[in-house]
Amino acid sequence: MAATYDTSKKKSGTFRKILGWTVLILLLAGSGYVYYRYYFVFGEGVKSGYLNYAVKKGNLFKTYEGKLIQEGFGSAKVGTGISSNEFEFSIESDSIFNLLEVNSGKYFDLHYKEYHGILPWRGNTRYVVDQVVNMK
Repeated sequence: MAATYDTSKKKSGTFRKILGWTVLILLLAGSGYVYYRYYFVFGEGVKSGYLNYAVKKGNLFKTYEGKLIQEGFGSAKVGTGISSNEFEFSIESDSIFNLLEVNSGKYFDLHYKEYHGILPWRGNTRYVVDQVVNMK
């Protein structure tokens, strides 16, 4: 007696494998994109200047924000003339914010990390200050 095989089950199994691998690849690619866009540190360095302000603000997520006024002059936009160089940043922790808040107007050297994208709970800028290097 000859054995008979059901080819519809074999086709269904192959389709499931292909679908499974496709979904897995899409999830890995999506995860890689999210990591690169929002968590990968693109650059880091130190900026120096006089602290203009440090504030806590936000509608849904309260974040710490600040601005340094750097020495020298630059052009903010083409055709607008000369303006001061400004560095707007978000602040990583409460302790750094408290130090900056009580020393507004002083000269700071701030270490920052730069990301490709903005997360609402991390701050309003791509630059996140994680350390006060020096204060004068």
